[in-house]
Amino acid sequence: MLSENTIKIVKSTVPLLVNAGTGVTEYFYNRMFTHNPELKDIFNMGNQETGKQPFALFNALAAFAQHIDNLDVLKSALSRISHKHTSLNILPEHYPIVGLHLIETLRELLPDAFTPEVEQAWTEAYALLADLCITQEHGLYQQNAEKQGGWLGARGFIISQKQPESEQVTSFTLTPKDGGQVAEHIPGQYLGIKVKPTDAEYMEIRQYSISDKVQTDSYRISIKKECNEPQGIVSNYLHSLSEGSEVDIFPPAGDFYLQFNDKPVVLISAGVGLTPMMSMLETLVEAPLLHSVHYLHACENNQQHSFAKRVNALCATHDKVDAYTWYNKEVIETGIVDDRTMFTGLMELSHIKAQLPIEEGDYYVCGPNAFMSFIKKQLLLLGVDHSRIHYEVFGPHEAL
Repeated sequence: MLSENTIKIVKSTVPLLVNAGTGVTEYFYNRMFTHNPELKDIFNMGNQETGKQPFALFNALAAFAQHIDNLDVLKSALSRISHKHTSLNILPEHYPIVGLHLIETLRELLPDAFTPEVEQAWTEAYALLADLCITQEHGLYQQNAEKQGGWLGARGFIISQKQPESEQVTSFTLTPKDGGQVAEHIPGQYLGIKVKPTDAEYMEIRQYSISDKVQTDSYRISIKKECNEPQGIVSNYLHSLSEGSEVDIFPPAGDFYLQFNDKPVVLISAGVGLTPMMSMLETLVEAPLLHSVHYLHACENNQQHSFAKRVNALCATHDKVDAYTWYNKEVIETGIVDDRTMFTGLMELSHIKAQLPIEEGDYYVCGPNAFMSFIKKQLLLLGVDHSRIHYEVFGPHEAL
């Protein structure tokens, strides 16, 4: 554990970090990639170009320094980071490299404030953080290896089927190249996929939510073809691959998943954020439903409405399942969803407040960050306790 003096010194540097802003983390990444370019095969370089990763790291550093005397506050964030790290195959030997460049960055950017005493405090603090992450990640790696069908590191998979789900989204069924079983996932979790896109300088790893219930011999992911570079470099490449192509997969990860706690469930998504919701929905309808399941989805129009027919079929065959849809733009084709449960414009939960389990339901939310923030505020205003609101963030973590 850290001494009181070390904690005091680290907490005193919070204003320095805030004043320096994301310039600290931008400098850090430039320094690290210059000295250790091999790490570009692990980090999402698209997030580097857009500034999302430096912004996320800056927030993480500031939060760590502020709450270093109460690590329980950071427990949720550390869990999410550890899951993300296992999907990237981050190993213990990577932590000293990051630590070295962090300390050198602070020394080079803040020479007057980064005294030997401050350097020693931050060195001790980073060692504690690294140990916490390494310990958590070791446990996750062991769990993945010990599961039936489990594995460590990258494993070759074949794209055995491609199925269009909407104008922009295609489902990929992934089958192990070795013909073996796959590790069971918890509905809501994702896979890390490692590929070398055409014309890309480095290997790229991305996370995609599993969009189906547990299968013993395959996974299904559903990917939106992104139009913008560099964010779409991997999704565009995957869409270009034909059935029979090979990709490398890391085991299922993620701390956003179905709780299985015998309560009504509300699944809320926008756009391709419906992928983990489909895994949850397909799982819930497999067992006798004791409580209601409400499936709420928002998208631009019905041409971009993935899994609409499948959700309609589940509603028709399960009396405890219902679905509500919001289209931001005009309906191009009628008959895709029930007109009685379809709305236009932004998702306003007040329209269906009477149907929602406000007092006891668990709410799962996934989509763009602005959408999730919008929904979370509505749920809190409706009286849903924050402990029953669960959400998934794509890419670097940002608070809602």
